[in-house]
Amino acid sequence: MIRKGTAADLDRAEAIYHEILDHQAATVNYTNWIKGVYPTRADARRALEAGTFFVMEEDGQVVGVANLNHIQPPEYAKLSWSIPAEGDEVLVIHTLCIPPSCSGHGYAKAFVAFAIEHGRSLGCKAIRLDTYEGNLPAISLYSGLGFHDVGITLFHFENAIWENLRCFEYPL
Repeated sequence: MIRKGTAADLDRAEAIYHEILDHQAATVNYTNWIKGVYPTRADARRALEAGTFFVMEEDGQVVGVANLNHIQPPEYAKLSWSIPAEGDEVLVIHTLCIPPSCSGHGYAKAFVAFAIEHGRSLGCKAIRLDTYEGNLPAISLYSGLGFHDVGITLFHFENAIWENLRCFEYPL
């Protein structure tokens, strides 16, 4: 089940972020995220306050979190999107996180399917997102689900590092 997150879900969101970042520190850093910089509990709280924080539950446990909103980073303007859409016509997937301990169950695919239906219910024309150019699992996921690879552009991510992010779009 996917639902809007509550304040009671913030501890679990933070735990998921830490699990991902700790796992990547010990293995491969696919996201290029920085512990203590992004994602953080404060990011989840801002999404909660905006009404865009969503959680996935399985057997009463939160197994995934995401921020689904209409905020397109300024860098998106550098890209040639195939679907003309702006503002509330676009649903953007931010920080879709499934912890390593919950991987392999199809949760990410289910969360993306939810985002697609959520975007349609809001009357959006497209879903857009970005991911670190080295995030091979995410690139494979979105490509496999029919998202169009729009290209790579340089982002000043969280005003902390410069990085190339690969951007995707899905028509609704």
